[in-house]
Amino acid sequence: MILASTLFFVTLLFVIWQPKGLQIGTTAVIGAVLAYLLGVVDFKDILVVTGIVWDATLAFVGIILLSMVLDEIGFFEWCALMLARFSKGSGNLMFVYSLLLGSFVSALFANDGAALILTPILLAKMKILKLNTKTIVAFLLAGGFISDSASLPFVFSNLTNIVTADFFHIGFVEYLKNMIIPFIVSVIASIIFLWLILRKDIPKKIDISLLSDPDEVLKSKKLFYFSWVFLALLLTGYIIGDIYKIPVSFFALGGGILFLWIASINKSVNFLTIVKTAPWQIVWFSIGLYIVVYGLKNAGLTDHITIILQELAKRGDKIAVIGTGFISAILSAIMNNLPTVMIMDIALKDMPNHAFAYANIIGCNLGPKMTPFGSLATLLWLHVLNKKGVKIGFWQYSKFGLLITLPVLLIVLLGVR
Repeated sequence: MILASTLFFVTLLFVIWQPKGLQIGTTAVIGAVLAYLLGVVDFKDILVVTGIVWDATLAFVGIILLSMVLDEIGFFEWCALMLARFSKGSGNLMFVYSLLLGSFVSALFANDGAALILTPILLAKMKILKLNTKTIVAFLLAGGFISDSASLPFVFSNLTNIVTADFFHIGFVEYLKNMIIPFIVSVIASIIFLWLILRKDIPKKIDISLLSDPDEVLKSKKLFYFSWVFLALLLTGYIIGDIYKIPVSFFALGGGILFLWIASINKSVNFLTIVKTAPWQIVWFSIGLYIVVYGLKNAGLTDHITIILQELAKRGDKIAVIGTGFISAILSAIMNNLPTVMIMDIALKDMPNHAFAYANIIGCNLGPKMTPFGSLATLLWLHVLNKKGVKIGFWQYSKFGLLITLPVLLIVLLGVR
């Protein structure tokens, strides 16, 4: 346990620190290699981990490719500008609309997609609007939170969702039926609490005349309109795939590549440029870190958690659901949500009620917001902001995260059936 724990926390430390530009995927792969060489995991374990995460990883690649193409043709910028228009210059309405846009992007293009793509767009628009630093930080903090808290409704909305759905053999439609209410509750509760906490930094009026016309940012109106049809067809494909037990990644990756090909034929994007600039490091990060984490399972960590979960189950389903969610949330805040979801899934494998699996997902999606290193989306979000010259300190973020995460998490868990 000491060796496995030390290796995990050292790997996580280097992922967060990134000394001399060492990328997160490279660090995770080095950690995985060390885990194998030191005997923390064996080759069979690597095959087991690959079997657990391959669908999630390939689906994530497809979603990122799709979102990158949409970003390149002006899809997300158009949405942001249209919502700014709908606000009619009201700061409070713009705040709410920006969170609704973040919820939309997070749900359909995953939380990491929201962090990578929407953050730079919102930051650029807020600078054009000449908003002060406090207001900009307020909007960014809220947007960063919603990217994870809204990543609940679809299997593909978060890597944690895909891993858990695959692990417990939960279909696309079954997952959606059980998580649509927690998603709605999470979005509403998040917006209310975010507004209450940040309302002092939200201006009453904003001069939206400074923004450009939404249609001006589109590279191809024809492709833009087609993209809505394509998204609808893709969602239909997920439902059909669920009927025939086709993996989510088949449609996510296939759809991403197909749309990239269509956009390249339309000459709106360069095929090779998109492929080269895709965040491939996240793929290596996902696989590598999961292998390191499996060493903790081998060391007995999941056995201890299983005992705690079984004790909670004796006190009734509602107590067990809330307890599971908070355990997942706390572990995610401390050790990142990607390793947490695997550890908790393994610990929950003999629990008869899928509600515990959904509680685990909720805890792993919301809980990470308590610390800057709780989720990959937050790390990406902070990295994007840092490159843009906006620095949010550890304690500034953590105080905000703790204040809002705990009440929203409890409210959402109460909605799990």
